[in-house]
Amino acid sequence: MQGVWTALITPFLVDGSIDLASFKRILRDQVDAGVTGVIPCGTTGESPTLSLKEKQTLIQTCLQELKGTGVRVIAGTGSNDTRSTIEFSQWADRLGVDGVLVVTPYYNKPSQAGLEAHFSAIASELKCEMVLYNVPGRTGVSLSAETVCRLAQHPKIRTLKEATGNVALSSEILHQIKTQRLSLDILSGDDATYLPLLSIGAHGVISVASNLFPRAMVRIQKLMEKGDIKKASEIHQQYYPLFRDLFIESNPVPIKAAMATAGWCQSHVRLPLTALQKNHFDRLQESLALCKIEKGVPA
Repeated sequence: MQGVWTALITPFLVDGSIDLASFKRILRDQVDAGVTGVIPCGTTGESPTLSLKEKQTLIQTCLQELKGTGVRVIAGTGSNDTRSTIEFSQWADRLGVDGVLVVTPYYNKPSQAGLEAHFSAIASELKCEMVLYNVPGRTGVSLSAETVCRLAQHPKIRTLKEATGNVALSSEILHQIKTQRLSLDILSGDDATYLPLLSIGAHGVISVASNLFPRAMVRIQKLMEKGDIKKASEIHQQYYPLFRDLFIESNPVPIKAAMATAGWCQSHVRLPLTALQKNHFDRLQESLALCKIEKGVPA
């Protein structure tokens, strides 16, 4: 997997139900922007508070709306229970997704041996690709470089979403992958590390920011592929205030506030998440203005 992948928000109406009309409009904009693919039901999509039926609806909607566009779909199917993750991942696989994104198990805090067994067990039950998702800030446990390399030997594990924010860890993984002559694509899981990771050999990004400005994220990718780091850096610096402030509170609270400001959907989130605090909202508005994000104008 390479390129720009958007970790989709799940828009909600005031009654808490899914706003499918806004969701579809966001999908159409992703197609127009030229992203490589989208990921419904991840952290940004508030997967912990979505019912199984709601997750299925979102994944089905992506496949229906994106059919024939060339934009690929990776479904967020991970949980902290191996058995239920296998069942949901198999369902998505049968439905026709291009792959599944599986997060390190939260709360259980397994050992490296447990992590390896968890991911291997899931991947072995699938026909599609399984993407490893390393985000210790959310789950309390991190994959080591050594575990990643062992998992990279599985034929269904070809990509890692690296969301530790630790460029040194990504460098170590890339080094070990090269040294052992393995094949594994690394995607940045943090928008602020997108350009830095591309510069050391990563292959793209799974982005929160690309809900709001997918064209800029795609432009960075294309410029780096051409070797024009100067222009890519200029775009990175232009949008850096938002890379920073979209994580001023727990994702997806800030991105939903930003999307609402830009006119894409309402800003509602589900408990235990709550609306962006006023001081953070004001700061976010300043960054939106600085980055020239305007209501109703695709960015």
